[in-house]
Amino acid sequence: MRILVVEDEVHLAEAIGQILKTQNYSVDIVYDGEAGLDYALAGIYDVVILDIMLPKRNGISLLQELRKQGCGTHVIVLSAKGELGDKVLGLDSGADDYLAKPFQTEELLARIRALGRRKGETSVAGLSYGDLQLDMSNLVLFSNNGDITLTLKEAELLEYLMRNGSVVSQKERIIEKIWGFDSEAEANHVEVYISFLRKKLKHVRSRMEIRAIRGVGYVLREAEEYV
Repeated sequence: MRILVVEDEVHLAEAIGQILKTQNYSVDIVYDGEAGLDYALAGIYDVVILDIMLPKRNGISLLQELRKQGCGTHVIVLSAKGELGDKVLGLDSGADDYLAKPFQTEELLARIRALGRRKGETSVAGLSYGDLQLDMSNLVLFSNNGDITLTLKEAELLEYLMRNGSVVSQKERIIEKIWGFDSEAEANHVEVYISFLRKKLKHVRSRMEIRAIRGVGYVLREAEEYV
């Protein structure tokens, strides 16, 4: 899962980022509302954690613009304004959840997990597709015939392919989603990690395979021998 943190308090933003990374989330951080809107509109994030009082553009305006442009990314508003009216304004503007500062780390993580379940992306046991089950918390891939530990990048890439299902994942989109906008990663980085994942799928004797669609990208499908 990729998360965008939009928070102008640098120390708080970095602390949130570190907490999320310990849970194996990919995190990008921006410190003002204009940058937050640009990043969020890219559509590569699963959750946006959004402060209200931001320079250049406040969080409510940002949120309203996101929804106006049809962006359905989940948004958790973080704000020092904890009055009922403030919460109603945030939710009515399109937020999925509202968390008043100061907040407990465990509560923020629980709300992120709840949004994932609401979207139908995860279950208690983990993310499943075909005969595969991916435990992102422990970076372990399971099939009916075994299990294997993945690196974080391998797990993030496989998670992305599993979430996309039968939809082909474009290389450019994979780079943005897994490595981020500012990364110098290129197509060969994707190819290398696809190769790693193919070997690990064989190790657990999965019925699924990562198929290359020439000139487009990759898709996770049941191997032809099982169709």
